[in-house]
Amino acid sequence: MKNILVTGGAGYIGSHTCKLLSQAGYLPITYDNLVYGHRWAVKWGPLEKGNLSDKARLEEVFCKYRPQAVLHFAAYAYVGESVKNPAKYYCNNIEGSLSLLDTMLQHNVNKIVFSSTCATYGVPKFIPINEKHPQQPVNPYGYSKLVVERILRDFFQPYGLRSISLRYFNAAGADSQAEVGELHDPETHLIPLVLETALGYRSSITIYGDDYDTQDGTCIRDYIHVTDLAEAHILALQALEEKSQCSVYNLGNGNGFSVKQVIEVAKQITGREIPVSIGSRRPGDPAQLVGDASKIAKILGWQPRYPSLSAIIETAWQWQSKARRIIH
Repeated sequence: MKNILVTGGAGYIGSHTCKLLSQAGYLPITYDNLVYGHRWAVKWGPLEKGNLSDKARLEEVFCKYRPQAVLHFAAYAYVGESVKNPAKYYCNNIEGSLSLLDTMLQHNVNKIVFSSTCATYGVPKFIPINEKHPQQPVNPYGYSKLVVERILRDFFQPYGLRSISLRYFNAAGADSQAEVGELHDPETHLIPLVLETALGYRSSITIYGDDYDTQDGTCIRDYIHVTDLAEAHILALQALEEKSQCSVYNLGNGNGFSVKQVIEVAKQITGREIPVSIGSRRPGDPAQLVGDASKIAKILGWQPRYPSLSAIIETAWQWQSKARRIIH
């Protein structure tokens, strides 16, 4: 069994990926400081608590488990917070990644799958967005991810570090067995906010702007099921094991859904009313963000198992209405 170090493995996407790693015959070693991750989400391998900046702790974990590769999810990921406190994001996301990479090279670990983001593109110049779209991030979070992508490219020739960066669009949904799911504090993602409103945890869901140049006036986003994201990481890991060198792929469904469409589908699935209030636009919110994932489909054979919005929301509802209450 191959040991795989999963930084941020106690988080939303990381924990789903650990489950699939285990099913694929790997042993996921979660390295997480539990600031945003959850101890209960670590179910398929050991948990080692620590920060990326703690070189001594990383050294200890690498010596103990001798991982074959790294899946790197650990990062701060709140766009608004990154604008208010950019130092936090540059220190953690960039310096932390450098600390990890340095430890990898010291231990002759030369394979890493990096959790990147469509936020590296900034305001879209064309839709759907493919990997050749200019990268002009408009916030420190997106820029921090872009810098790490560049570091990974620069580390290939001199150090032999092979990497695949995956640029996500909007991760959503939950494990179909409801063993793990989405639980952020604070929660900023649309689908869990809508479902929390359906459950009565929130009085209403706020739509930030209904005057965009879209069919119903609300923002359009590309939602991709978290398990489909996790499967892409397994394929990326296997590609690196087969000598893939340094690549970048988008991860999205290629379909956009508006905020109002998400709310309507959630109403149908939950059978509940979901009160809505209209707020003003948020600065920097593009009218549309839709990705083109044809490259990863062609090269790695990735295909989403949950392409429909209703399937994504159904699994999220199962998690929100059942398993999440058990955790609380």
